[in-house]
Amino acid sequence: MLSKLYSQNIGKRSVIRECFEYSKQRAAVIGAENVFDFSIGNPSVPPPAEVDKAIVNIMENLNPIAAHGYPSAEGDSAVRAKIAENLNKKYGTDYTEKNIFMTTGAAAALGICFNSLTDRDAGDEIITFAPFFPEYTVFVQSAGAKLVVIPADIDSFQINFEEFEKAINEHTKAVLINSPNNPCGVVYSEETIKKLAAILEKKQREYGRSIYIISDEPYREIVFKGFEVPYVPNYYDNTLVCYSYSKSLSIPGERIGYIAFTNKAKHANILLGVIAAAARSMTYVGVPMMFQQVIKECDGLTSDTTVYETNKNILYKGLTEIGYTCVEPGGTFYAFPRSLEPDAVAFCEKARKYDLVLVPGDGFGCPGHFRIAYCTDTDKVERSLEKFRLLAEEYGVKA
Repeated sequence: MLSKLYSQNIGKRSVIRECFEYSKQRAAVIGAENVFDFSIGNPSVPPPAEVDKAIVNIMENLNPIAAHGYPSAEGDSAVRAKIAENLNKKYGTDYTEKNIFMTTGAAAALGICFNSLTDRDAGDEIITFAPFFPEYTVFVQSAGAKLVVIPADIDSFQINFEEFEKAINEHTKAVLINSPNNPCGVVYSEETIKKLAAILEKKQREYGRSIYIISDEPYREIVFKGFEVPYVPNYYDNTLVCYSYSKSLSIPGERIGYIAFTNKAKHANILLGVIAAAARSMTYVGVPMMFQQVIKECDGLTSDTTVYETNKNILYKGLTEIGYTCVEPGGTFYAFPRSLEPDAVAFCEKARKYDLVLVPGDGFGCPGHFRIAYCTDTDKVERSLEKFRLLAEEYGVKA
């Protein structure tokens, strides 16, 4: 007998992937240049030149056994020390290599954190805020815990604190945040982070135990003028940072990231060991040495992400002038406008008439919205505005 859980999930593909596959099929018919595929968040800029240089240098000069051999479970100590050093310079923290655990991307980092903080089938809960990345549900479910979703404040996409305070209870083990946010691009303000920290400090005292923040930060470096991303551990000690180089270095296929925690975190003296044990139980037995060495050379660098801000400015201005309602993104390469009818799935289906491939917000826990991944050519963003205008006119909306 096969697993009931995973047997039930056959065919339940990510809606993002379904949209992406549709765009490829449509492109084969009318040409990729004529399909306005805003479905998937795949970086559209190349990695910094230093990434390829580091790969060549490693291949030519590093002992092949060191380049391709088994890594330590926690990650190469020199790599972790370099990451800690750079974080300390940037954020005024006191990390050492013992505060860093290397992972195969942010997804693995999140899964490891969920398994590190919860006990299977114990009724443990992880709270997150809509809109949220749909895979959170799968990751938390796989840890045997429950994901509790707080409804969105659709006027700002900051935290809906009234509903949040109602949801915290004795089963709450962690609060999962994502800023800059996928899918809406909003950056949590310092005021929001301070208020979140204050509430959790109060609840920790009330329940007599720790409640962690798990901060999912793959878009931390993609932030636009006028916005600033608060570094959460500087506001709340019990924070686990889950980071990925996928977006900052434009290397999503290499699957490399880390978990970081400060020495002020509860149980910091054993936290690295617990994280390592959770990773082992999930069969994450090490991150490939090749790209650990690349990260040692390239941590702190970023791709030239200015095109994302250019695209955001064009899209946000154009859509709002046409008549769409959208909270301005402060980072990432996503926008999350309201659909022009309550049924976002029907809206996105209608958009395909104009070869606009959009992702409905239902899967992100926020019906009545749709996600635009504008990590594409600026020319295509500009040309898409006419399509969005025609779509709006079909709903009787005129600029």
